[in-house]
Amino acid sequence: MIRFILVVIFVVLFLILSMPLMLIEWIIGKFNPDVKSRSSLAIVNWAFRVVLFLTGVKKTVIGEELVPKDEPVLYIANHRSYFDILLTYTRVPRPTGYVAKKEMEHIPLLNIWMTFLHCQFLDRKDLKAGMKTILTCIDKIKAGISICIFPEGTRNKAQSELPLMEFHEGSFKIAQKTGCAIVPIAITNSADIFESHFPKIKKTHVTIEYCEPFYIKDLPKEQQRSVGAYTRDLLTEKLMKNQSLS
Repeated sequence: MIRFILVVIFVVLFLILSMPLMLIEWIIGKFNPDVKSRSSLAIVNWAFRVVLFLTGVKKTVIGEELVPKDEPVLYIANHRSYFDILLTYTRVPRPTGYVAKKEMEHIPLLNIWMTFLHCQFLDRKDLKAGMKTILTCIDKIKAGISICIFPEGTRNKAQSELPLMEFHEGSFKIAQKTGCAIVPIAITNSADIFESHFPKIKKTHVTIEYCEPFYIKDLPKEQQRSVGAYTRDLLTEKLMKNQSLS
């Protein structure tokens, strides 16, 4: 329980003590939005790294050098833990917005940082609002901001890593409409940090593997029509391979 208590204390203190930084970031954004994006990324990355240090998590990272650094991309990842966001966000090479559930928009202070970081809040029960979120993500990509989405639509709460839930094909409209690269991320064993033995946080080994980026236009026509299933197969293969590493 000591790790859980330390993480909670740090997160609460960070959100409260960072309020002056929020004001500074807001002012910077009025004059230079790009500087604000990068400074907010650096601040939150620092906080996330502290949280991961407190959890004692150890990481094996594979294929990170494959991620394009000079263009925005669409990250697609499996989702088993709240810590998936921290594990991947601390490694992004450029400002990146995550698609989060609508409920997180109502968490005080955290919602401000998420907005600064270009996160989008998805209402899974409102199809029209969901399409609006996708359109906003398309605009973000065009503006040079990468997007990360968990296409299973929610956290996979099954006992085992596999099988993955079905991927929502609508998530891939972001890449179809912008032509950006898709970077699948296979995250293995992240649920063992917290969710598998709630409320304890356990020192854990997690494997993060970045797959070879691909462009939808380069896929055969049949796979272009079901790019979600194609990506799901890629991640399933990596997860099966990496289970022994974690």
